Amino acid sequence: MSDAPPFVEIRDLRVDFPNATGVTHAVRGVSFSLGKEKLGIVGESGSGKSVTGRALMRLLPPSARVSAAALRVGDVDILRASERQMRDLRGGKIGLILQDPKFSLNPVMTAGDQIAEALRAHTRLGRREAREKALSLLESVKIRDPRRVLDAYPHELSGGMGQRVMIAMMLAPNPALLIADEPTSALDATVQAEILRLIEELVDSRGMALMLISHDLPLVSRFCDRVAVMYAGQVMEELRASDLHRATHGYTRGLLECLPSLSERRDRLPVLRRDPSWLEPRA
Repeated sequence: MSDAPPFVEIRDLRVDFPNATGVTHAVRGVSFSLGKEKLGIVGESGSGKSVTGRALMRLLPPSARVSAAALRVGDVDILRASERQMRDLRGGKIGLILQDPKFSLNPVMTAGDQIAEALRAHTRLGRREAREKALSLLESVKIRDPRRVLDAYPHELSGGMGQRVMIAMMLAPNPALLIADEPTSALDATVQAEILRLIEELVDSRGMALMLISHDLPLVSRFCDRVAVMYAGQVMEELRASDLHRATHGYTRGLLECLPSLSERRDRLPVLRRDPSWLEPRA
């Protein structure tokens, strides 16, 4: 096992959102580290998965109150970094793939211009060089007709092609960490499998770390190395993805038991029973 320090370190991360009735505690004491591996973060909507990923890139609204004992990517202290450092980090060391390319891509710019813009923001490439590199990136994400897509607008692309463009744009500066926030939720099942295989191939071939945020426990168990299970802003359990079916925490067991089965007949899926003790402060 490597003695190298983790690329991502999060200790006691807390994110609060003040509102008209008080404060919403979105993330409450989350801690984990990440090296060159695939980490899955799973849990219900509202469990704090996406907020944790955005806190790592400092992409939360100005009203958010963020604190942590440690929040670090490489040698950058996220809480103390300047805006210039964060600009270099976002898209440079960290790439973010969002859920739906229809809302992630700029509708008035061609796919090629958007990839080239990402390249030129982090390199000294000229326009022509950036365009050629954009074409090469579209080829690397296995788009069938990359020259046509290079000059196409987002509305001219299918969901799967749009997500491939988004992946190419995030890979342009060759990041060390890729955060994929439900990257296949807007796609049909066949395209989902293609996109996940593509992400896996690119992460492995480039030696990147991956943080995959998902609701899909079976997908994460097959795709990732480790899994962190979140509930109400806390990590309930962290374990190897291959051992997810052996999870011991009541919340993780409840999620697994709510899944339909093709091999076992069930008259009715059980309802998750929540234990108030899950919300108690964790050591």
